[in-house]
Amino acid sequence: MSDSFLSALPPLPLPRELRTWDAAAARLGIPEVLLMENAGKAAFDVLRSHMPECCGQDVWLFMGSGNNGGDAACLARWLLDAGAHPLVLHACPLTDCKGTAAKHARMAKAAGVAFAPIKRHMFKNPPAVLVDGLLGTGLTGSVRPELQAIIARINAITAQRACFVLALDIPSGLNAATGQPSPIAVRASATVSFAAAKPGLVLPEAGQWTGRLSVRPVGIPARIHAAFPCGARLLDENCLLSKLPQNAHKNSFGHLLVIGGAQGHCGAAHLAARAGLRAGAGLVTAVAPAANISEIKNAWPEIMTLALGAIGDWPANIPAELRALTRRCTALVVGPGMGRTRDTARFLEAFLTTLGDARPSTVFDADALTVLADNPTLLRYMTKTDILTPHPGEAAVLLGCDTKTVQTDRWAALKKLCALCDGVVLLKGAGTLVGQRDKPVLISPYDVPQLATAGSGDVLAGCLGALLAEPGEQPDERSSLCVAGRGVILHALAGLQCAKVLPLRGNTAGDIADALPLARLARQKPDEVPPLWK
Repeated sequence: MSDSFLSALPPLPLPRELRTWDAAAARLGIPEVLLMENAGKAAFDVLRSHMPECCGQDVWLFMGSGNNGGDAACLARWLLDAGAHPLVLHACPLTDCKGTAAKHARMAKAAGVAFAPIKRHMFKNPPAVLVDGLLGTGLTGSVRPELQAIIARINAITAQRACFVLALDIPSGLNAATGQPSPIAVRASATVSFAAAKPGLVLPEAGQWTGRLSVRPVGIPARIHAAFPCGARLLDENCLLSKLPQNAHKNSFGHLLVIGGAQGHCGAAHLAARAGLRAGAGLVTAVAPAANISEIKNAWPEIMTLALGAIGDWPANIPAELRALTRRCTALVVGPGMGRTRDTARFLEAFLTTLGDARPSTVFDADALTVLADNPTLLRYMTKTDILTPHPGEAAVLLGCDTKTVQTDRWAALKKLCALCDGVVLLKGAGTLVGQRDKPVLISPYDVPQLATAGSGDVLAGCLGALLAEPGEQPDERSSLCVAGRGVILHALAGLQCAKVLPLRGNTAGDIADALPLARLARQKPDEVPPLWK
């Protein structure tokens, strides 16, 4: 991966990418048996950090026949040597274990670890600590019925007796890509993920199964990560830029143009312009039909305006003053509160065809996306520097499906959206996904209830516009994919700032916009931001 910005984000490998890493490590002379030994020790350290008393207690370890089961056997040996009383309960005959997992099972038995088949164990009087090593990240399709029954029994035990459950690498039954059960998954108290987190583990919906997530290295060299980059990266607060240029003036931070605000929807354009200012744009101009300008400005003298025509409709032709202003601006936001009327569609089509290559990087949001869905030929005007920001409903309209289909497989929906045009696509929602054709997917791990309020998307659009307008210090910081990722995190952190004051919601979209400057402090003062994991 050539972009240093993207390379600095934590990797989120899929199972096939992990296998590539393991094979590359083996070619360097690092055997899989050593990587599994390191995983067992890492799991032991994480378990002891959560349950220090486990070293003197009984511990049940549920073992499958794959490498996840080998991790469990290895951990059992570490527990035994620390004074615990581990019992490895294997779901399959030990003769079914192959390769490295079989080696670690033999070593654990030789060291004195007790083993017993699960089917002969009646689950009576379970200990306070359980370890899940049944299934790993390589699971495809549904969990086999016999393992579903075991997982259901584990979940029932923990619900009744409040046992502590540590999942090794991933809770058994959880899909490593989507974070969804297949169709059932172990509900862990904590999960230790080896080498790197997996995409499904960081999605908010996975939290009810993963518990507290820890990521531990197992000895795969950094050069392998660099040589075999994975297809997903984690967005966190470290992707924000905190350094400001010296001797700056307003033009140092760009000029954002917001086009939107039809009659009855002027608040959306105001919020986008307001967020643009709060996110750091040096100048913001709102463009709308003349009758709506004062409502968009809404007593904010800092928002400059350009009135189009003398009535409330969008003009069919692009005025010369708008063409000139667009060429002077460094970024655009098109769509908030723009309306979905026929004159809106005519105006947007005229705008895209008239400006052509002279148009700066643009965020297409809200009503503009509906117009694009109704006129898909306009998607050819989207460039690689543009950002499209559909929520699930708008994504469904663009793809010609229903919202449930989008939400059932957001990864697949994002891939299809990226195939529609050259631009960056930001699929909004809890665990926002950011993608672009032939680029890694960026995943936001945040689920912030304070963001689920009317106008929040308009604030995000203005925030993205401000970041697009702002000159970057490095070339890859100007990549619209990176800008989109930074905007998503800045918006999420602003929601967390609101949560400090209104933890049970009640904030407005204007509050989110006004919290954006405080959210930028996250990069300078990380102690104020909740950690994703320890």
